[in-house]
Amino acid sequence: MAAMQLLSVSIPRVLHAAEPQRPNIVVIFSDDLAWQAISAYGEQRKLLETPQMDRIARKGMRFDRCLVPNSICGPSRAVLLTGKYSHLNGFYNNANSRFDGAQQTFPKLLQQAGYSTALIGKWHLGSDPTGFDHWRILPGQGIYYNPEMIRMGVSEKQPGYVTDIITDLSIDWLNNRDKSKPFLLMCQHKAPHREWSPALRHLGWDNDRDYPEPETLFDDFEGRAQAVKDHDMGLAETILDLDVKLSPVPGMTEEPRKEWNKYYDPRNAAYRESKPTGPDLVRWRYNRYMHDYLGCVKGVDESVGRLLDLLDRENLTENTIVICASDQGFYLGEHGRFDKRWIFEESLRTPLLVRWPEKVKAGSVNDEIVSLIDVAETVLDAAQVAVPEDMQGRSLVPLLSGQTPEDWRKSFYYHYYEYPAPHHVRPHYGVVTDRYKLVRYYLPSQEDEWELLDRQQDPLEVKNFYSDPASAETVQALKQELERLRIEVQETGEPPRAAFGRRPFEGEGSTPQ
Repeated sequence: MAAMQLLSVSIPRVLHAAEPQRPNIVVIFSDDLAWQAISAYGEQRKLLETPQMDRIARKGMRFDRCLVPNSICGPSRAVLLTGKYSHLNGFYNNANSRFDGAQQTFPKLLQQAGYSTALIGKWHLGSDPTGFDHWRILPGQGIYYNPEMIRMGVSEKQPGYVTDIITDLSIDWLNNRDKSKPFLLMCQHKAPHREWSPALRHLGWDNDRDYPEPETLFDDFEGRAQAVKDHDMGLAETILDLDVKLSPVPGMTEEPRKEWNKYYDPRNAAYRESKPTGPDLVRWRYNRYMHDYLGCVKGVDESVGRLLDLLDRENLTENTIVICASDQGFYLGEHGRFDKRWIFEESLRTPLLVRWPEKVKAGSVNDEIVSLIDVAETVLDAAQVAVPEDMQGRSLVPLLSGQTPEDWRKSFYYHYYEYPAPHHVRPHYGVVTDRYKLVRYYLPSQEDEWELLDRQQDPLEVKNFYSDPASAETVQALKQELERLRIEVQETGEPPRAAFGRRPFEGEGSTPQ
């Protein structure tokens, strides 16, 4: 397997010769946006049409194998900003991590290079943003209706629906920016994060559709590691009344709530009367989940369209890079789950769409292993700003130009830490290739558990091939590659205890060696 270049010292490098005009950059970053919910990706259930995000794919490049290093909200945001894995940027989990704003980030480097920079929307990193001329963020997770927002340190109540508010504020900043400079806008949506509350205009958008079920909706995890079975993110066990709108959503005022109740009350009454159990209950929750989650995605798609339309009106399209992505993948009922965190495909793989008319052939598709960790270097490279040597990704500019370097990565390192709350997903790390995943689960087991997944033989990832004698050579080779990657990314020791979160747990067992 081809080795990735080890990046270990902080010496800037220039990757490409300067160009006459530096591009503007718009990053549209959603929370928990599954690639399955974007119609450009062609998921077989055809869950939703997303014409505005599809505009980016149609005029740009769709990446089909964009992976995340640690599939959870805050850590992915830290990876995006720094171009470094969690153990180097210091943000391991959503429970007790706090982003060190003094560290190097790509917005800081763009700001120093003369870019106007703004971040609007979900931040979720604990500290105040740095490297931005203007920022307005949700505190913590934020709420969907009438959210509080923090504007350069001052808290303000914002009336309306959160996706619309973030879009309005982003457009306002674009209209009033310093037009003598190139710009970076990071428009970061809360949606479609749990509890998946749609805008009022999207209630009933699907006409009470019965959604096609994923093949693994009732996966029993037979033959799998105990770590895979022992989780708390199932539609059968974990869904709360708030998630399925059997209890009121926060923040909503009286008049909007009347419209909200007009939609949900009769449907909730029918549910309570029928009292579904077992598989019928799972199916009811799945369909309610799809209506709500996909309704949130519709709002994001409309936001994307408004931003693209503004770029068109202001004649900015040709010299603006638009990056549309999410902090990680998300389960839409596959394996009976919602949420993320796992190394498995639905969680590991995130959407990535890039439009750059100057460089990217319209309608391009790329299936190389890329990652959110590559975004920082890509943006700096495109802006002709020196890329620090200690960033751990690679610039996607050659791929966007239709050229794949001979030494492009063939394997990828993944590590998830947060445990036990909130979803009881055990810490695990592993190596990912185009075909295989080799995973080691640790904590709180007294003995390690390993799994080998083979996407060629088992694309649904329901079988563990680790103990199959026919896979012995593959396991050995992947263990060697995993060790090489751990050395390369500089994570050869044990994670600090704080990496796993606040809550103590018993029987910790072994940590990575």
